[in-house]
Amino acid sequence: MKTIIKNGLIVNEGQTTVGDVLISDGRIVKIGGVIDEAGHEIDAQGKYIIPGIIDDQVHFREPGLTAKADIYSESKAAVAGGVTSFMEMPNTKPAAVTKELLEEKYAIGQKNAWCNYSFFMGTTNDNYDEIQAIDYENVCGLKIFMGSSTGNMLVDNASVLDHIFANVGTLIATHCEDESTVLSRMQQYSDLHGDALDASYHPIIRNEEACYLSSSYAAALATKHNTRLHILHISTSEELDLFTNAIPLIDKRITSEVCVHHLSFTADDYATLGNKIKCNPAIKDKRHAPLLMEALLDDRLDIIATDHAPHLLAEKELPYSQAPSGLPLIQHSLNMMLDMHWQNKISIEKIVEKMCHAPATCFKMKERGFLREGYHADIAIVDPVHEWTVAKENLFYKCGWSPLEGKTFKGKVTTTIVNGHTVFSDDIHHQVGMGQRLQFAKIR
Repeated sequence: MKTIIKNGLIVNEGQTTVGDVLISDGRIVKIGGVIDEAGHEIDAQGKYIIPGIIDDQVHFREPGLTAKADIYSESKAAVAGGVTSFMEMPNTKPAAVTKELLEEKYAIGQKNAWCNYSFFMGTTNDNYDEIQAIDYENVCGLKIFMGSSTGNMLVDNASVLDHIFANVGTLIATHCEDESTVLSRMQQYSDLHGDALDASYHPIIRNEEACYLSSSYAAALATKHNTRLHILHISTSEELDLFTNAIPLIDKRITSEVCVHHLSFTADDYATLGNKIKCNPAIKDKRHAPLLMEALLDDRLDIIATDHAPHLLAEKELPYSQAPSGLPLIQHSLNMMLDMHWQNKISIEKIVEKMCHAPATCFKMKERGFLREGYHADIAIVDPVHEWTVAKENLFYKCGWSPLEGKTFKGKVTTTIVNGHTVFSDDIHHQVGMGQRLQFAKIR
């Protein structure tokens, strides 16, 4: 059946226009103007019609950590927030560091994901043959933890890193924090404060220097070897000089991501939220967020994402040194950005560029991320003035909590369409399994 979205505010490629969108056989057939066709109509009068959000960094915890989250639950939360595609990280249990283990995650995604999916291949100090065996037209990229990981996923061997950067023909996404700096400062502050150590020390321990040392090292390796590098979750103004806006995104060899929590929270929020906003890299003092936003607006920072990383509330309530890092955000990332829009910090067109267009461009994703004729029909419809309050009863995260509880937002996703199928509308989920494995053009 054809679907016609009627009378909406179409936000796409830097413009907002009034018109209709026609969908047939999972694809966008026509955009704009008045479309007079028989089919199922969705009234979008006064609502934004945007491309589905693409989140390039999430942790859905499956396999092995499914008490916290799983692909079914977190992608269900994702579509409630207008997210139609996700790229998930390899630090599950077991970690996705072999071709076989990676494909097992894709099999779960095919069955249980509410939206489109891709999974990063993981890196260790000794799995070079495995990472070279991957077909990266079917996998979003290679993830390297250059700091802050568990098990065997911390890659800290300089010769291994140099070899990978020189020879892997795909996008490399990095978590950049200098491990020796973090460990040294953790020991220093533990010795000083003992049991009094709490989350307010997190940005002091995982400080600006730890981020810059690692990010600049990754950028230097990428420059040396002309590697396609994507540095995740930039959290400091010191790192901004590593990036440029002098060339178009499609031509950049080094790109960057900023996360919604590093734009929204500051170190002042540890006083009320404590470990709930403990994450790596840390949310830092209030001088950084405005400068991160400035760099986002002028295109030094390329993508907005979440680093969605749920943990059980009981884990978060442990003492600081034992509480895990990460927070659940994917259901509310668009709301957080709309909140900044209503504060006149960012336009709706720029939000769509950074959450929808830019991830598709950055990863050379095939036929997604834009409202274009012939593209997959991944679409979110948003009521920009509907006010609602985050509460436990309207959360879809398996962990059952959010640092945003009690926050009232203006703007709400009313419908999410994945490959032409309405998977979420008016707070009701409809069809799981409509997502597809994402496809990518060759990076190199």
